[in-house]
Amino acid sequence: MPFKWTFLALVAAQAAHSVEEYRGRLYDVFPPARFVSGAITSDRERGFLALNGLILAFGLWCWFWPVRRRWPSAIALAWGWAVVEALNGIGHSAWSLMRSSYTPGVATAPALLVVALALASQLLTATRPDAVTPREGSERESQGHNGG
Repeated sequence: MPFKWTFLALVAAQAAHSVEEYRGRLYDVFPPARFVSGAITSDRERGFLALNGLILAFGLWCWFWPVRRRWPSAIALAWGWAVVEALNGIGHSAWSLMRSSYTPGVATAPALLVVALALASQLLTATRPDAVTPREGSERESQGHNGG
């Protein structure tokens, strides 16, 4: 799967994860989420929705502009997403194991981890944005010439 689609899959996995966390009321049961959601507004539910909306909007912004347009910053942004989401997937799984029960977010945590690791694998081979997102329509690049 091309890099840009793996990145979008990670944003989509985060969207599903956010829905699961919301339905499980993560903002009421996990102290860090309770704190952050409450810091935004006294209504933790609204704070949680606002924060997750911003995260998803940022993910889509990253995909529509830096990633799809192959900006030099795309690699760093993608690494940030891959690391954060891998840790998110691991953290939710560890929390559930420690509690020996379901915790909000654990059902979608494996998807976050798998897609984040797939993205990281693609990024490990990349030294520049066009190394993971070849420019479409470029005959020289499709023939393996990189101009150098």
